[in-house]
Amino acid sequence: MGNIHTVGPNEALIVSGGCFGSTQKRTIVGGYAWAWWLVTDVQRISLEVMTLNPMCEYVETAQGVPLTVTGVAQCKIMNEDELLTTACEQFLGKSVKEIKMTVLQTLEGHLRAILGTLTVEEVYKDRDQFAGLVREVAAPDVGRMGIEILSFTIKDVYDDVQYLASLGKAQTAVVKRDADIGVAQANRDAGIREAECEKSAMDVKYSMDTRIEDNTRLFKLQKAQFDQEINTAKAEAALAYELQAAKIKQKIRNEEIQIEVVERRKQIEVEQQEIMRREEELTATIRLPAEAEAYRLQAIAEGKRTQTVEAAKADAERIKVLGLAEATAIGDVGKADAERMLAKAKVYKQYGDAAIMALVLEALPKIAAEVSAPLAKTDEIVLVGDNGATGEVARLAGGIPPALRTLTGLDISQVLKRLHPSTEETSLSSTTSKKKEVTAC
Repeated sequence: MGNIHTVGPNEALIVSGGCFGSTQKRTIVGGYAWAWWLVTDVQRISLEVMTLNPMCEYVETAQGVPLTVTGVAQCKIMNEDELLTTACEQFLGKSVKEIKMTVLQTLEGHLRAILGTLTVEEVYKDRDQFAGLVREVAAPDVGRMGIEILSFTIKDVYDDVQYLASLGKAQTAVVKRDADIGVAQANRDAGIREAECEKSAMDVKYSMDTRIEDNTRLFKLQKAQFDQEINTAKAEAALAYELQAAKIKQKIRNEEIQIEVVERRKQIEVEQQEIMRREEELTATIRLPAEAEAYRLQAIAEGKRTQTVEAAKADAERIKVLGLAEATAIGDVGKADAERMLAKAKVYKQYGDAAIMALVLEALPKIAAEVSAPLAKTDEIVLVGDNGATGEVARLAGGIPPALRTLTGLDISQVLKRLHPSTEETSLSSTTSKKKEVTAC
C-alpha cells in the first residue's frame, strides 16, 4: 500500500522510484503526492529565504590595507521546475545549515576577490556599488546551484591599523576648517545683509513717502474728476428731466392720437355697417327684381335660340337634300356629256384631221367675237399708214393661222394640204367667208 504526503508553499516534495523499477522523479510544490511503501522514496527540501552573514577578515585591498568586511545576504532556492531540479541534484538530502554553509562560502570567496581590486576609499564611501558588484559576480555561480540572491548589503567595514580613523581625523579637520570659514563668511554675510536691510528700509521709507505724495495727488485729481462727474450728472439729470417730460407729453399726445384713431375706426365701422345695410336694401328692392327679370329674359332668349337652332337645322337638312339632288343631276349631266364626248372622240378618231378642222372652224366665230368684243365699245377707229383699212384687215386675217397653231397646236395650212382638193377649196371658201365676217365685225 502507500501514503499521501502533503507539502506547503515554502517546501518542495521530491518523489522518486515506484513500481516495476521506475526511476522517474516528481517535484511537487504546495500540494500532495501518493507514495508506495518500500518502492517509493520521498524527500523534502525547504524553499524558505535563508539569511547569511558573510565575513571576510583582514583582506588586503588594492592599496595593501587589511580590512574586515561583514555583510548580510538573503537567498532562497528557486521554485522553477528546471532550477528546482538543479537545486535538488545539488542539495537533496542535506540540511538547511549545510545549504547555508555552501552558499556562504561561495559569497565570501567572491567578496574576498572583489576586495582585492578596490581601494579603501571605494569600499568605505560607496558601499552600495561594492555590494552590487559582489551580487553581480556571485549570482551566476549560486544560480547554477538553483539558488537566487534576493539581496546583498555591506553591514560594516573596519580595520586594525587605524587607517579609517586617520581618514576620519583628516575629514574632521577639514570639517572644522570649513566650519570656521563658514562662521566667518556667515558674520560677513550678516554685516552685508544688515547694511542691505538698512538700505532697503530707507528705500522703503522714501518709496512710501513718494507713494503717499502720489496718492495725495491722485486723490485730488480723482476728487476733481468726481466733482466734474457730479456736475455733469446733475446737468444730465436736469436735461433728462426735461427730456422725460417731453417724452411724457409726446406719449400723452400719442395716446390722444390713438383715441382719435379708435374713434375714427368706430365711425368707419358704423359707416360700413350703414353701407352694408343700404346694399342689402338695394339688393332686396332693386337687384333681386332685376335678377328675376334678367332670368325671365334669359329664358325667353334661350327659347328663341332653341327655335332658331331648330329652324337652322331644318334649313340645313333641306339644303342637304337639294344639294344631293343637284349633285345627282350634275352627275347625270356629266355622264351624258362624257358619253357625248366619247361619241365625238370616236367620230374624231374615225375622220381624223378633217373632224378636228371642222371643230376649229366652228370655234372661229366665237374666237373672233371674243377678240372684237373690246372694239365694240369703241366709237371711232383711226388707222394710220399707207395700206389703209384693207391692208390692216388682211394683216389681221393673216395672223389667225399662227394664233390657232399657238392655241390649239393645229397647223391649218398643213391640214388643208393633206385634205382632198375639193375639201381644200371648200375650206378656203369657208375661210374667206369667215375672214369677211371678221372684217365686217
